[in-house]
Amino acid sequence: MRSRNSLLYVGLVATVLLSAAPLYFMLVMASRTNDEIVSLPPPLSLGAELFPNLDRVFDNPDVLFGQALVNSLLVASVATVCVVVTSSLAGFAFAKLKFKGRNALLLFVIGTMMVPVQLGLIPLYMLMTKLGLNGGLESVTLPFVVAGFGVFMMRQFAQQAIPDEMIEAARMDGASTFRIFFSIVFPALRPAAAVLGLLTFMERWNDFLWPYLTLDSDHPTVQVALSRLSSGYYADQSLIMAGTFIGTLPLVVVFIVFGRQIIGGIMEGGLKA
Repeated sequence: MRSRNSLLYVGLVATVLLSAAPLYFMLVMASRTNDEIVSLPPPLSLGAELFPNLDRVFDNPDVLFGQALVNSLLVASVATVCVVVTSSLAGFAFAKLKFKGRNALLLFVIGTMMVPVQLGLIPLYMLMTKLGLNGGLESVTLPFVVAGFGVFMMRQFAQQAIPDEMIEAARMDGASTFRIFFSIVFPALRPAAAVLGLLTFMERWNDFLWPYLTLDSDHPTVQVALSRLSSGYYADQSLIMAGTFIGTLPLVVVFIVFGRQIIGGIMEGGLKA
């Protein structure tokens, strides 16, 4: 038993170290000068140029990195909240409510997941142009407030995690459909909602192609700002790594927050069982 526990601890430590290694080396390069980055052997410890490089990132007038962080946070947060709410409502409806055309609508939602995103860029760009939304943050937020994968995921989780008897008992007590959803269904969906929220936030934060096509220079997101840092005749590696490190930190924070929610929901479910 002790040997098995030792192997588990070794595997856990190795996993944590390997996961943190890219972030650490990114921080190392962000704290060095360009000459130190390309030196042999490469530096493995933190340097003294981290804060000067971070200041250069935010002081760059052609990138607007501070505004890009705010824009990405706003877009990713709004999209995450909308996807979690709409997917939970639709997933509950598809899993537990009986209505005409339910299976056909579910097949349609699943079918939308099979269409490559790249095929919709040109029609979506034309639609945003006709609506007068191109260039603003609305163009990168409104198309992603609903996700077919989220609906399917929440439907599958609701089908397995919520007994029909519990919903029927709530109806016999006089609870409305919305009361059942907010009091019974959504708390049970919390682990799945945390996973969906994490995946959605990461997807919207890391999205580059669509924001690059539709946003103007006054409304960049983090990924667009990073592409501008790396453009030009000379690639300032320390500047690029400093900007990449700043753009990665919010993902780490969100992962920690949602990870605690996922683990807490799983543990709560295990205790109830």
